[in-house]
Amino acid sequence: MAYNELYIDNDAELLSLLSGGDKGAFDALYNKYWKQVYNAAYKRLNDAERAQDIAQDVFVQLWTRESKSTIENLPAYLMVAARNGVFKYMEKESRYAQLPDTAHEIESPLGRADANVLHDEFLKAFNDLIETLPPQQRLIFNLRFNEGLSSQEIADQLQISPKTVRNQMGKALATLRRSLFLLHVLLYFYQKGW
Repeated sequence: MAYNELYIDNDAELLSLLSGGDKGAFDALYNKYWKQVYNAAYKRLNDAERAQDIAQDVFVQLWTRESKSTIENLPAYLMVAARNGVFKYMEKESRYAQLPDTAHEIESPLGRADANVLHDEFLKAFNDLIETLPPQQRLIFNLRFNEGLSSQEIADQLQISPKTVRNQMGKALATLRRSLFLLHVLLYFYQKGW
């Protein structure tokens, strides 16, 4: 279905179509409000990638939401969802201590040499973990973090949409976060000498 400008401005109609599973209505709402949701998250976090993840989560929630109750003010609903996403992220992050950035920050009962070995093993495990990502996610991850390219530059280079880049990056980061949490737990117990 083609969505003309007048139709796109009618949030109530788009939400009605969205509740029926209309992907075109979702795309219209996403294109209309994504930047606002992203900006709301970025303003609180000052972290572009986390803000993109939160904005993506807000729209996934909109697409999959169980409640079919009417949303009276969609922009306000999305801003509250973004704010709540930021708070959930901050709460989750505050539960875990930050991983040390360098080997000299690692306190080891066996001394500095052991800390250097541990640091090297951690980096090898992280690189091995990146290699387990699906090929497109691995390529996008490396272009972003090793080459320093933006989402738009990656999209142009790979001839895909920026939205696809963000989605693939979000999936890669989610996989890495889960696995890094386990490495963090192991590092914690190692530091305690258990």
